[in-house]
Amino acid sequence: MSSKKKEKTILHGVIPAVITPLHKDGKIHERLLEKQVSYLANAGVHGFLVNGTTGEGPFLSKEERRRTFEVVRTVSGGKQFLCLGCLQPSTDLILDEIIAFESLKPDFIVVTSPYYFKVSQKEIIRHIREIAKRSPFPVIVYNIPQCTHNKIEYDAMMEISSLENVAGFKDSSGDFITFSRVILHGKRKTFSWIIGEDYLNADSLMIGVSGIVTGLGNVWIEPYLKMYQAAQEGDLLKVPKLQEKINKLYEVIRTARDRGVPAIKAATSLLGRSEKWLKAPMLPLDEEELSRVKGVLTGLDLKAS
Repeated sequence: MSSKKKEKTILHGVIPAVITPLHKDGKIHERLLEKQVSYLANAGVHGFLVNGTTGEGPFLSKEERRRTFEVVRTVSGGKQFLCLGCLQPSTDLILDEIIAFESLKPDFIVVTSPYYFKVSQKEIIRHIREIAKRSPFPVIVYNIPQCTHNKIEYDAMMEISSLENVAGFKDSSGDFITFSRVILHGKRKTFSWIIGEDYLNADSLMIGVSGIVTGLGNVWIEPYLKMYQAAQEGDLLKVPKLQEKINKLYEVIRTARDRGVPAIKAATSLLGRSEKWLKAPMLPLDEEELSRVKGVLTGLDLKAS
């Protein structure tokens, strides 16, 4: 992995973390995956994050992660850039995965801080530096401490943003104070700060983030696209109005007791683009929860296509 792939595109825009529709037996439902990707691609998203958190990447086998990426690449037809999640707990495991998936030629790879063991900020920086140095693809660093339990703090974020071959930083921590500080501190022209927390989209766009990664957008992507466009056009009155729609959509998750991935899959299944099933041990929503989610969709006038 010595040769570096040039950054052909700047990380930007609306990037859904695409779900992985499954059959009840846990196998990938390719027809519905194709339908979901078509919906998002035709709506005009800028890129896809494949095998991320919402895609249940850590629960998929290596063969399933490869196949999911292949389907997304085929359906999107080169119109969107593709980010491949390599959500492994250690440096060596991620490097092994990059080698295994090198032939897929993603535009970016996405990695988190190490997880399972508690690590220091110095160890997180070492982890990212080693991956970036050896990856043939630009790296996106993904801060999601609610899953990794190793939050990337301000000083580490600033150092990571200066590393060669690190193209962007996706923040899903919900810590807007720290995130806004790094954005306003300044950045490389080729570096992208990306928000990954739906409630903070408008605030982040108004202080200059490059884009949005959303799992909830699998359900209804249009307000995200309109919000991003409004921000690009400098229409800062329209941006918060669109955030209100996203906040209403977020009730899909809230009404399911904040069970994010099961709620997103359930809602997308009600719209005919997924099934509700998840990788074990995760359980789908029960009938009562499903009914509440349906009520949210009805209130937004969202129907199966």
